[in-house]
Amino acid sequence: MSNSTRWIAGLACCLLAGCITSTKDGSKPLKSESQEDQAAKYNIQLGTAYLQQGNYALAKEKLERSLKQNPKDPNVHTSLGLLYDRTGDAKLADKHFREALHLAPDNPGISNNYAIYLCKNGRVDEGVTRFLAVANNKFYNTPEVALTNAGACLRNAKRLDEAQQKFAGAIRARPNYSEATVQLATLHLEQNKIVEARQVVDTYLNAFKPDPDVLLAAVRVARASQDRMSEEKYSRALRLEFPDSAQTRALKRP
Repeated sequence: MSNSTRWIAGLACCLLAGCITSTKDGSKPLKSESQEDQAAKYNIQLGTAYLQQGNYALAKEKLERSLKQNPKDPNVHTSLGLLYDRTGDAKLADKHFREALHLAPDNPGISNNYAIYLCKNGRVDEGVTRFLAVANNKFYNTPEVALTNAGACLRNAKRLDEAQQKFAGAIRARPNYSEATVQLATLHLEQNKIVEARQVVDTYLNAFKPDPDVLLAAVRVARASQDRMSEEKYSRALRLEFPDSAQTRALKRP
């Protein structure tokens, strides 16, 4: 997947087991949640696992079962939104994402997933607005992720100056965030701004532990500037530090 189309999202559909407490008089234990709710969460977990494996038929079966068991769980609607997005049913995907947001309007993870959906379907301004709202949410601990996603959305729409601003904002929010560094460096390369691209990767590598994606970006920047010494330096570092990585295998490719 190219850097310009790589999204960072996290749908966390966790199985939360119901707590059972005993009573002093030996009566029937009390459950913190119903068996139906527990079953619904378990089916979300199964459905999400099948979705990640690309088994859409089984994912649909489990998620629809969960929906019947607990239609008020925003996680099942988010998972269904992702499923229908993957299978090309934009109308149903949008419906379930909106329902998830209706049920959990302050959940930044759900909002981030919906923003990715919007950007993938050409609704760039809506998606970027939602990403920025996520980044500014005080309960969201990784604003750099939302800002980078906003940059990727704008980059795909060929709004490169705006994309650059968002990637730079992500780096300001977290200077050691390698994804934003790679996105900004490769964006500069695409625009033939080799000096700027080199400054981005050098700033990272001079301050933080080597990262395979940043090292590979540094190799490509060196190649673009025909700097053989730097190309060999970063290539050697990549081979030594990450010998079995996909980035090292990519060294042979331009």
